Amino acid sequence: MSEYKHPLTDAEFALNEVVGFDALCAENGFDDINSELASVILTEAGKFGTGVLSPLNVIGDTQGVKLTEKGVEETAGFKDAYQQFAEGGWNSLIADEAYEGQGLPNVLGTAVNEIWQSANMAFALCPLLTQGAVEAIAHHGSDELKQTYLPKMISGEWTGTMNLTEPDAGTDLAAIKTKAVPNGDHYLITGQKIFITWGDHQMTDNTIHLVLARLPDAPAGVKGISLFVVPKFLLDENGNPGARNDAHCVSVEHKLGIHASPTCVMSYGDNEGAVGYLVGEAHKGLAYMFTMMNCARQAVGLQGVAIAERSYQQALEYAKDRLQGTKKDGSRFSIIKFPDVRRMLMQMKSGTEAMRALALVGGAAVDRAARATDEAVQRKEQARLELLTPIVKGWITELAQELTYLGTQVNGGMGFIEETGSAQHYRDARILTIYEGTTGIQALDLVGRKTLLNKGEALADLLAEIEETVVVLEGEAAFAEQGKALREALNAGQEARTWLLENAEQDPAAAGAVSVHFMMLFGFLCGGWLMGKSALRAQALLDAGNGDPEYLKGKLVTAQFYSEHLLPRTKASLDTIRKGSASIMALSEDQF
Repeated sequence: MSEYKHPLTDAEFALNEVVGFDALCAENGFDDINSELASVILTEAGKFGTGVLSPLNVIGDTQGVKLTEKGVEETAGFKDAYQQFAEGGWNSLIADEAYEGQGLPNVLGTAVNEIWQSANMAFALCPLLTQGAVEAIAHHGSDELKQTYLPKMISGEWTGTMNLTEPDAGTDLAAIKTKAVPNGDHYLITGQKIFITWGDHQMTDNTIHLVLARLPDAPAGVKGISLFVVPKFLLDENGNPGARNDAHCVSVEHKLGIHASPTCVMSYGDNEGAVGYLVGEAHKGLAYMFTMMNCARQAVGLQGVAIAERSYQQALEYAKDRLQGTKKDGSRFSIIKFPDVRRMLMQMKSGTEAMRALALVGGAAVDRAARATDEAVQRKEQARLELLTPIVKGWITELAQELTYLGTQVNGGMGFIEETGSAQHYRDARILTIYEGTTGIQALDLVGRKTLLNKGEALADLLAEIEETVVVLEGEAAFAEQGKALREALNAGQEARTWLLENAEQDPAAAGAVSVHFMMLFGFLCGGWLMGKSALRAQALLDAGNGDPEYLKGKLVTAQFYSEHLLPRTKASLDTIRKGSASIMALSEDQF
């Protein structure tokens, strides 16, 4: 069973050389924050992830959680680990200083969060949801709600959840039936929610649920949904947890993976009604919840990076140790000597590095959009953030399925055996393309709201930036082939954009028919773009005699491998968009 080690060198390279962390901090008012401080934080986070969270990963997988008379009891050891996590200040890194947060850049928080997700994804889902709940309250809650709940949620003393889904309302949130009835200075909530991650546990003395519900006078559909804060324990006059609210976990799901993360069925108002407090204005809850959902979507994309990294580390260790083959002198050698094993490992490594770079670029887009002072610049940065979010979530989590599959394949028959650990990573990864909006939902978001709604303008800006990298690569003899490959992928992206704009106008079904292929094309294209930038920076550092030469030479190898093995998939996606959409649109129900 391999243990996790944070890939600090690659994380720092992506943060500093691809994102440009020091420039980002200087341009966006993060005074006294620089790459040196980031390195210290990442190093300490790596120690905590390796030393505290990672050893609990397999324990959580094998023991899971259980529902008792006290509620959900988390895996043994998780409560102590969570207390250390909160006391170490890890929950408050990027939160607003006005509510006792540390105010660090979101992109640095993204780099740190990868560690938690790799070390123990089931554990890390708890602070992930808390962070999203904090974002929603911070952006849309009243001053009273902020002062009451944010400091303790940010410190980690309390955790948060997101309650959207109901038995008859999954993606179709217009079908929500949970009710909220005014009752003095609060509301009484009645209804049931399902698939609530970390909906109950004993690690903290309160859990703050964000719940979508309808008021009695609510209009039909999504325009009639409101958002409420519903604490597990009501607060006394001193702001401390007091009486138990009428909100309970009534069952936990038995799942394929993430066994230590309780997925709860939550029941509100089985007795007198669960006390809740309105967030923002009535009937605007879905828009408010999207603040939390978009935060979570980028975080789930990052989970794809994290679990692929963990699977790669396990597969690499096994490939080096597993003896399979005999030399002429009778000595045996490890399976990493086999070309196909090296192919699979390099596909995992290069894919993970590309995904990491994109996740951090997406994290930096949050900072740039939030900190821009010029209105025109802010609109452009916000458009870039909104464009990247479905790609980060959709493409990365889909590629993570392939990479964790390869991790199990490297292990051969032992990969199918739970004791090796590879199977857990494969199982844990499977949820990533489903929760926080399936791959299909992300793809529809990309082609619809993020492309067609602005007539492809945001996508054109991204393609123009990729063009700049292509030109530099083409001008360097050592990177001419990578430049050519990226040029062909860029052309595919431009053609796909043109096809979508032209055909969606003629046939409303066209966008949906090609959406996933469209999203995957732009994912592989963005990965190739960032690996191209990485290669240029690695060579520049080598030429200047800076950095770790072995790591930098390795980066040149992974960038070339990505260019040769993964980037050509853009052409296949384009071919499918151009030729395959008609057959999809022609399908009828009786053909299945």
